Amino acid sequence: SCLQTSLSIWGWGSLGLVLFLVTFGPFAIFYFAFYILCFVGGGFVVTLLFGKSNSEKYLEQCEHSFLPCTSVGIPKCIEEMKREARPIKIDRRLTGANIIDEPLQQVIQFSLRDYVQYWYYTLSDDESFLLEIRQALQYALVQFSARSKETDWQPYFTTRLVDDFGTHLRVFRKAQQRIAEKGDQMKDQAEELVDTFFEVEVEMEKEVCRDLVCTSPKDEEGFLRDLCEVLLYILLPPGDFQNKIMRYFVREILSRGILLPLINQLSDPDYINQYVIWMIRDSNCNYEAFMNIIKLSDNTGELEAVKDKASEELQYLRSLDTAGDDINTIKNQINSLLYVIKVCDSRIQRLQSGKEIDTVKLAANFGKLCTVPLDHILVDNVALQFFMDYMQQTGGQAHLFFWMTVEGYRVTAQQQLEVLQSRQKDGKHQTNQTKGLLRAAAFGVYEQYLSEKASPRVNIDDNLVAKLAETLNHEDPTPEIFDDIQRKVYELMLRDERFYPSFKQNVLYVRMLAELDMLKDPSFRGSDDGEGESFNGSPTGSINLSLDDLSNVPSDETVQLHAYISDTGVCNDHGKTYALYAITVHRRNPNSEETWKTYRRYSDFHDFHMRITEQFENLANILKLPGKKTFNNMDREFLEKRKKDLNAYLQLLLNPEMMKASPALAHYVYDFLENKAYSKGKGDFARKMDTFVNPLRNSMRNVSNAVKSLPDSLAEGMTKMSDNMGKMSERLGQDIKQSFFKVPPLIQKTYSDPEHCRVAAPIDDNVDDNIPLRVMLLLMDEVFDLKERNQWLRRNIKNLLQQLIRATYGDTINRKIVDHVDWMTSPEQVADAVKRFRDAFWPNGILAETVPRRDKAIRMRTRVAGKTKLLEVMPDELKHIIGAETTRKGILRVFEMFQHTQLNKRMVYVFLERFLETLFPQNKFHELFNKLHSRSKQMQRYKQRLHSTQAPSLQK
Repeated sequence: SCLQTSLSIWGWGSLGLVLFLVTFGPFAIFYFAFYILCFVGGGFVVTLLFGKSNSEKYLEQCEHSFLPCTSVGIPKCIEEMKREARPIKIDRRLTGANIIDEPLQQVIQFSLRDYVQYWYYTLSDDESFLLEIRQALQYALVQFSARSKETDWQPYFTTRLVDDFGTHLRVFRKAQQRIAEKGDQMKDQAEELVDTFFEVEVEMEKEVCRDLVCTSPKDEEGFLRDLCEVLLYILLPPGDFQNKIMRYFVREILSRGILLPLINQLSDPDYINQYVIWMIRDSNCNYEAFMNIIKLSDNTGELEAVKDKASEELQYLRSLDTAGDDINTIKNQINSLLYVIKVCDSRIQRLQSGKEIDTVKLAANFGKLCTVPLDHILVDNVALQFFMDYMQQTGGQAHLFFWMTVEGYRVTAQQQLEVLQSRQKDGKHQTNQTKGLLRAAAFGVYEQYLSEKASPRVNIDDNLVAKLAETLNHEDPTPEIFDDIQRKVYELMLRDERFYPSFKQNVLYVRMLAELDMLKDPSFRGSDDGEGESFNGSPTGSINLSLDDLSNVPSDETVQLHAYISDTGVCNDHGKTYALYAITVHRRNPNSEETWKTYRRYSDFHDFHMRITEQFENLANILKLPGKKTFNNMDREFLEKRKKDLNAYLQLLLNPEMMKASPALAHYVYDFLENKAYSKGKGDFARKMDTFVNPLRNSMRNVSNAVKSLPDSLAEGMTKMSDNMGKMSERLGQDIKQSFFKVPPLIQKTYSDPEHCRVAAPIDDNVDDNIPLRVMLLLMDEVFDLKERNQWLRRNIKNLLQQLIRATYGDTINRKIVDHVDWMTSPEQVADAVKRFRDAFWPNGILAETVPRRDKAIRMRTRVAGKTKLLEVMPDELKHIIGAETTRKGILRVFEMFQHTQLNKRMVYVFLERFLETLFPQNKFHELFNKLHSRSKQMQRYKQRLHSTQAPSLQK
């Protein structure tokens, strides 16, 4: 049906088309299309004309519409931008001192140029933003300068800075002790030391720990950003601080461009080591100090670096083609280098095997110990403290203190009687008063040590005590009134098995020998096979001859010692010319015979002669040292004559009869002839002091130390006696020496400080007011750990320091220090510091490139050189006061503290924090720093431990 329908449609359509064409013709279809097109076009034109006219009418009606005009602001903005920027006037004055402002302006200019301008000009040519940043920086500097001028810097430099350094050193020392107590061979001991250090810090500080800032670069940068933002808040005007873009730019320049590089440089151990070497550049490295550092080093990197350098030098020397006299010099140098390499290899093998030897324990169990006579112990400050500790352990302290008290009484009584005689000659009479005070002092000694009420009491012959009591009751006391009993007490201490004989078998005796530098490490006396080349004319086995071998055999008649000067020459060392004498020493034992050479100057002979004649007064009339000669003392004939005279001196000294007459002399002789650098008994300072003091010694008296040495019950009476003498100058020289041998109170060893606390508390009575005494005592306490030893030594060191300071500067020392602080903060010094900072970061006006890290071997050798110079610069007087071993350990502890970057950063940040707290006392920087460090992991663990320990008590 659908098909039929479609066929019908097509049929009828075709029929209609045919009829249309037959009726109108073929062109009718074109006419029809044309008519339709004209109709449509006409309608479109009419519609367009009508819409235009209506739109114009509508726009005319909207001209006075309520909408504001929007075309006025844009042209105005364009016109403002086309105008030339007006110059911003900046006042270039910053601190009020032109010498400071000029380098500061250059620092600001270089900072903006290298940290801002290099990228800012790629975005815009407008300099107003840069000028605004510069103006903000200058305003902050002006405010900073104003605060600095109002601040009193003297407490910061003389108290807080020293306290912070002492606290840092105490934390490091306790961290080392804690690691030593663990006793484990850890894989990374440096990392363990850092962790332990911050554990101890939080235990000591209790409110703050800086571990995150010092160990995490990300947290360090965040800390500096926060700190700089706080400073900008304080220093900038409120309007500038609210400008976030400018504030962030200035903050980044200060934190990452200036502070962070500066802190990194100051914390670099290699930079510190180089600075230490530069500071003591005038000191020559000593061979003995260098070898001590090698033998004591526990760092294989140091040993390998020294060994490699020695091997390199050895190859160079062996490649030289020499003849004649030069060949002997080169052989000596080769032998020296071979010995250094051998010591390094031995030390490396021991460290790698983990078989580290404690020399003190080894000597106590197996080694030969030299004998130090009791009379030497009693007059040597270092030895006496160990003997005192031993006597306190055995309950014999009363005997020792009595002996020392009598020594102090005798010196005081002699001085008082001399003053009394001089006053009588001048017509002044105070005889009864002085004798009364002496009688009171003598009765005080008797009551405290010899009477029935004395506790503890000196057990001595009752007849002697009764005789003394009778003398005190009926006769005037004399300086020698206690001599008989003192002699008996000395014999008792010498021969009683409880005291001196047992002391020689105690570990305290071995420690005493170590402090006297009379205990050597026996591990470097050559290999077991006996091979090895000689050094400096000595066999390998005797290069480290110790006093163990020599001083233990003076009474053995089978040991023979001979010495003579075999040669002499003239040396030139850094422009100083002096004569050198080669001494050939032969030592013969029943089973062996050794020969070595040692070299001494005339000044060594002179010092040795002074030392033995002071100890053995009878020798002064027997031994005559050749005199000095000021001019032509390098003449060959004169040197030969002096060589002959010194040989005669040596032969007389080594005479067997001489040695038998003074058995204790052997120790001094062996020490002088040992193959090592001679340790002078008196350094340059002591010699100058003797030269100054000797002419005045008869007229200058001081009894303050003797007064302090007597029992407390006599203090008031002796003080009155001293007041009667008036104010006199301090007695130096022998009186300083005697001041060490006065009696301490009868108390056990005490520790005045808790185990964990800062050192900022007052050190001692009447010390805080004396700035140099406070600083020196604090540093000696922490560097040499004096508070861990008996208080007698510490008090005597304090007395000595007081005497030296008064003798050197008098009562003006505090004023001089204040003046020095004022000089340090003067415009000239501040300008010099700013210039050094500018030249370091911008040499010749160009930003310094990052200095490449030096090779590890060079850094290790720098460490060895730094330690060697520090040991060399330490005066011999310090070793004689506190001991050679304590001095060495203290100096090396300080040096080791500076070898850890994280710990150095901690110290720098502490100094920075104290500096800001001093500069802005009203801004509560202390609380701010506590909050900035509150995210410390160590602090959080410490609080958890504290909470866990307090929780049970709170529950109860």
